[in-house]
Amino acid sequence: MMFCWLTDRFLRWTRCLTAIVVSAALAQSLVADATDSWPCFRGPGCRGVAADDPRLPTQWSERKNVRWVAELEGRGWSSPIVTGGRVYVTTAVAATPLEDARRGLFFGGDRTDPPAEHVRWLVTCLDAETGLTRWEVQVAAGPPPGPIHVKNSLASETPVTDGRRVYAAIGNVGVFCLDAATGERVWEYRCLPRVVRSDWGPAASPVLHAGRLYLISDAEQNSTLVALDARSGAEVWRVARDEKSNWSSPFVWEHQAGTELVTPGTGKTRSYDLGGRLLWELGGGSEITIATPYAAHGLLFVSSGFVLDRRRPIWAIRPGARGDLTLAADTTSSAAIAWSRDDSAPYNPSTLVYGDELYVLSDRGLVACYDARTGTQHYRKARLPGGRAFTASPWAYNGLVFCASEYGETFVIRAGKTFELVAHNLLAEDEMLMASPAIAAGRLYLRTDRRLYCLETLPHPDSRRPEAR
Repeated sequence: MMFCWLTDRFLRWTRCLTAIVVSAALAQSLVADATDSWPCFRGPGCRGVAADDPRLPTQWSERKNVRWVAELEGRGWSSPIVTGGRVYVTTAVAATPLEDARRGLFFGGDRTDPPAEHVRWLVTCLDAETGLTRWEVQVAAGPPPGPIHVKNSLASETPVTDGRRVYAAIGNVGVFCLDAATGERVWEYRCLPRVVRSDWGPAASPVLHAGRLYLISDAEQNSTLVALDARSGAEVWRVARDEKSNWSSPFVWEHQAGTELVTPGTGKTRSYDLGGRLLWELGGGSEITIATPYAAHGLLFVSSGFVLDRRRPIWAIRPGARGDLTLAADTTSSAAIAWSRDDSAPYNPSTLVYGDELYVLSDRGLVACYDARTGTQHYRKARLPGGRAFTASPWAYNGLVFCASEYGETFVIRAGKTFELVAHNLLAEDEMLMASPAIAAGRLYLRTDRRLYCLETLPHPDSRRPEAR
């Protein structure tokens, strides 16, 4: 009897140990998968933060720490995404050359006519190791659906992937679902062109969650939020929005009280449940809203910062709110809003929470830092030396914050409560950088108007591999 009892205890202990080992291995694989994937705009959680990795570079140039360079046809400001050892980019190839985009904030770039007579929209899959093209698919072709600002592109929306499929949205054209491995078209969802404010053109990226794809189309008329079935492309629901043109991507916020779909807006920022029912709304934004929201430290961070507005708010919102969250005049917090600052939001870039701090990069090269939980200011308007014209959102890893300008420069500052410039990297002075990066498997991917650069810390950093074709 004693032998049987000991044998039974031993078998139970073995099964328990095996379960622990398997669980640990599964958890480790999930962590590895997460670090090897950058599936959407600004990566996991739309935060722009990558796991620490010694392979990720701090310094680079056109030749230093460059693993490979791939030439890109056409123009597109969409960010690259990465999954399963593959990198995906979208681009629009015009039959006639587009007017050159000009760096810096400027007015007078409005155009009332489409930028070309005929365009081909491409999705390209590159090998993450070599930069060689695995496949390239033309998802649509025809005349542009409308005018765009000269500084915009006809492929500004970042695709999203679940690892098996890639979902590429082309504003005012449609959504195209492709097999991630082969590029085979699975389904497409076409949309009608809509007039965007001042003919600037659209830019909001799709978001993928729990088998559904969410698309926001805020225009001068008939603004909508749509949910599609990710397997079939069938429309699940559609809600009309009392909203004008916006360029911010939606965000799925998962927290202890539930899951919400947050949609920033010029009129109001609104949150919906996953069935399209309005949960709360928040007024008081600036005249133009571009930045993408995200969550950190149990708070939702939303910003709206048109450069010519005096009111440029950042809000830190608590989960579980309902109804109208608009703050009363001369108040900066409430039961629903942990803190806010009325004059601190950037225009084009999204803000960044890294560690305990929130960083703000302005379009004109000023950096500010606040306590993410309280909004307390650590420093403000620290100037990046010689910095000009910033559109890409900042990102962070290895205790550093990176700010890339439209001139191909990246300024590296040390994360923390005091401003300290660590490095200044010039990638390619004659190339324009507007896209936010992707970061996966120890590599940084930076897209310019001509090329995609794969950067990593190399044993011989001053040697560059041949360009991929």
